[in-house]
Amino acid sequence: MRAVSEQDIRTSFVNCSKGEAKRLPLPRDLDEHPWDDLDFLGWRDLSAPDRSYLVTDMDGELTGITFRSSSRQRGFLHRSMCSVCLTTHPGSGVSLMTARKTGQAGRDGNSMGIYLCTDLDCSLYVRGKKAPAPGGRFEETLTVEQQIERTRAKLFGFLGTLSA
Repeated sequence: MRAVSEQDIRTSFVNCSKGEAKRLPLPRDLDEHPWDDLDFLGWRDLSAPDRSYLVTDMDGELTGITFRSSSRQRGFLHRSMCSVCLTTHPGSGVSLMTARKTGQAGRDGNSMGIYLCTDLDCSLYVRGKKAPAPGGRFEETLTVEQQIERTRAKLFGFLGTLSA
């Protein structure tokens, strides 16, 4: 992913109003992100833990979405798998995140959900730049490049359902 500015991020959101996008909190360390290792920029709202945001470069255009996540905590022995990067985490390491649909469907209250790594570091897990808890990544026969393509395809597939 290419480095993005605050203005790029704020104008990329497709499932919230321009006013909401203008007010949402942004990561403070944009210039420190490992952009070459990211398929998307994801962050959580530190003042509202049930809110998360994701921005990605899809078909040459930045697309941003807002999420709400469940506050339900799972026991540490419970493991869940991220639907995008296929990393498993114990406890609350994977969250069901729901995104309002775009357009009239979203204004009518329709949403879609996806299980994502709670820390939104899918790109780093796939590339081996961040290690999940032991047993969090399965040994695969796919190359890292193929895993990256699968991750992007799963994410873009979900984003496509928001406008359907």
